[in-house]
Amino acid sequence: MDPALAVVQPAAKLGVVLAAVAVAGVLLDRDERRRAMFVAAALVLTAVILVGHIADTDQFHAISDDPRKLLALSVAGLIAVGALAFLFDRRPEALPLLAIGVLPFRIPVAAAGSTANLLVPLYVVIAGACVREIAVRRQAGVREIAVRRQAGGRVSRRTGAARDAESSVRSPLSVALAVFIVLYALQSLYSRDFAQALEQMVFFYVPFALLYRLLVDVRWSRGLVLACAGVAAALAVVFAGIGFWEYHRRELLWNPKVIAANQFESYFRVNSVFWDPNIYGRFLALVMVAVAAVVLWAHRTRVVLGAAAVLFILWGGLVLTFSQSSFAALLAGLAVLSALRWDARRTAAAAVLGLVAATVFVLAFQSTLRIHLGSSSGVNKVTSGRGDLVAGGIELIGKRPLWGYGSGSFGRAYREVRKGNQQESVSASHTMPITIGAEQGLIGLAAYVAVLLTAFVTLFGDGAARLRAPPEPDGATPGALLPARVALAAMFFALVVHTMGYAAFLEDPFTWVILALGISLAPHARLAKARSPEPAAGRQPVPAPAS
Repeated sequence: MDPALAVVQPAAKLGVVLAAVAVAGVLLDRDERRRAMFVAAALVLTAVILVGHIADTDQFHAISDDPRKLLALSVAGLIAVGALAFLFDRRPEALPLLAIGVLPFRIPVAAAGSTANLLVPLYVVIAGACVREIAVRRQAGVREIAVRRQAGGRVSRRTGAARDAESSVRSPLSVALAVFIVLYALQSLYSRDFAQALEQMVFFYVPFALLYRLLVDVRWSRGLVLACAGVAAALAVVFAGIGFWEYHRRELLWNPKVIAANQFESYFRVNSVFWDPNIYGRFLALVMVAVAAVVLWAHRTRVVLGAAAVLFILWGGLVLTFSQSSFAALLAGLAVLSALRWDARRTAAAAVLGLVAATVFVLAFQSTLRIHLGSSSGVNKVTSGRGDLVAGGIELIGKRPLWGYGSGSFGRAYREVRKGNQQESVSASHTMPITIGAEQGLIGLAAYVAVLLTAFVTLFGDGAARLRAPPEPDGATPGALLPARVALAAMFFALVVHTMGYAAFLEDPFTWVILALGISLAPHARLAKARSPEPAAGRQPVPAPAS
């Protein structure tokens, strides 16, 4: 081993664990000043780890070897972060709008011999919000010390604690997320692919956990929620338009793998500005679920017609992705909307009947559909190679059921154990529980299930409304935010279904945004009131009085 690498890797492992601990402090600590320190520590550690990780790449050398270019980019980055911090201090509502506005945009970045498509614009927004958070908490701490000195030191800590209790809640969901991240960092220490685990932490878990914490502290209102939904819908329409252009021209903006696959398939898949058609399809499906909630609860005809037009456009965009997992996610989200709006038992019965009918149809017309489910190769072909990946993941779990092969190690462990170290491009099983089970064993699966359970309780349970005192919601009545909460519950369920056929659960910023909004809106609406009121039965018309 290279002596330099022998020194760098232990330092990087220590940095990953410390960053995870800092994130846990951000999620769980009730004290505002300590939480600001944890935010600063997470930012600094992430930056140091990232620079050390990409220091040997050509892309980084192209910048670092030119002092003027490095200085210019550093100054530009500081100005952008400072400007955003100033904006968020003056207009706190700009944070969720900008975060959702840049959520889908990725930039190719070289890291450890490969190229990753990273959410660089979102990282800049998160950094600006974190700088603003650190400055605000520091000023609050200085003011509290000054007041305590003026009162002769008799100001009790209860005043600060009461304020902190109102602004931060150690919810079961936040605890589960913190445990999962810390456990992931610890299990990266023995991973067969530590570089992949490091990238997961630096590029996804740390920044998205910070975003979650920042969004939970936002003072949400009905107008702000509608504005965020409008931004997401507008982006989805634009992306669908780009997808239509790609389909018409038979050209993709990027991703050589999909471009090559389109040349050999009888259909043409589009990915719009996204790298993967499945991620593009997931984004469209989640936005469609939100727009469908607007249709179900809207009272104005023009709103219903406008939302229906958006759904028509997005459906056309989704069809061109040919993403099976995205279609399944959309159906799952719509089923949840139906269950919450009307009758859950009838919705479940209709869903079961639909699944049975689809299964019978596929089994009866295998030759027409050109599929052969009786063989492993046939199943593998229908699932686009997922059959082999799932089987390989189950085999890995069987070999190390308790602790797995280490965080981020699925690709390398799959190649070494199942494929004899062949250089095959494999990153995940495309089934989230199997990927986690192979990498982290039953220990990691327990943490993953805890995240799912607490998230479902938060999003679907009316008991979540008692987690925190609701802020003043911009003059809105308690029922005004009910459609938003229903939409978030349905979107999360759809996202979880998508991860069963693709991947990327906590690696998707959409997950963290949905969870943050869900826990924030829970106090304003009870899902028990979501169903349409039944017409009064047996009520007779009152006869008009005789003249």
